[in-house]
Amino acid sequence: MSTMWQGCLAHTDYFEMRSGGGHDYGIWVTTPPGYDPAVSQAPVVYVLDGNWAVGLTAPLIVTQLDPMQSIRPYIQVSVGYAGKEAEHWERLRNRDLVPPGEPIAKEYVDAVEMSVERGTTTRDQADAYLAELSDSRGDMFLDFLTDDLHPRIARDWGAAPSGHGLFGYSYGGLFSLYAWLTRSTFFESVGAGSPGIVDASSQVFARLRAMGDALPATRLHVTFNERELLGDIAVYQNLAKNAATFLHCLIARGGPVTSALMHETHVTGLQASFLSYLRTCRAQ
Repeated sequence: MSTMWQGCLAHTDYFEMRSGGGHDYGIWVTTPPGYDPAVSQAPVVYVLDGNWAVGLTAPLIVTQLDPMQSIRPYIQVSVGYAGKEAEHWERLRNRDLVPPGEPIAKEYVDAVEMSVERGTTTRDQADAYLAELSDSRGDMFLDFLTDDLHPRIARDWGAAPSGHGLFGYSYGGLFSLYAWLTRSTFFESVGAGSPGIVDASSQVFARLRAMGDALPATRLHVTFNERELLGDIAVYQNLAKNAATFLHCLIARGGPVTSALMHETHVTGLQASFLSYLRTCRAQ
């Protein structure tokens, strides 16, 4: 398996790992060009939704050689699902990337039902998809990243002791906000692309209120897409509006936050959002 991924994605290894909670994950590790941990160790950037994101984001490791805007060296660790579960990654991410207790917005349910009506999703698939949201465990997945997976990456790839980053998109972006709001000092910077704050009563607003004026010191970069905000799909309109509201709350408190508007749709915005995160938070 590792040899196959070496052929598809340069400088990339692949392995599978079981979490302490009993879930299996596929892990892609992409190292910087010419990386030698004996000479200089690089921090890790964790990228979520690996089954989808690795092909769009891992090749951007070459930005570390860009003479016009070079990015500080990093090891990219893309986290997805393995084996038969890989084909169900869209459903399983609801379990792992959504904070516990997150409300399920009516607009989100409507969007899933519309896919059933159009024949792009079966009734069983839709029910299973929504069922994962009713018992979301973003807390357990965060523990897996920091307590289970990272020690192995540090051991086997010689990662630096600090300077690590996290990037997630859509529900992965919601998870990124959740991780940022835990006040964890594990990540130096967090990128949240089009964070899936579909409901105005999201857990991220509740956690933000509970913090008062004492915001995390970790740098946060949030992006969302112009065509989400200006389009006619309610679930994406809500997502963009709620992301903007969250940003305004942080800016009003003087938080360590930056933002950017991408000229993309929700589907096409992942790569642009990741590149925006690299340029903003990880430039030389």
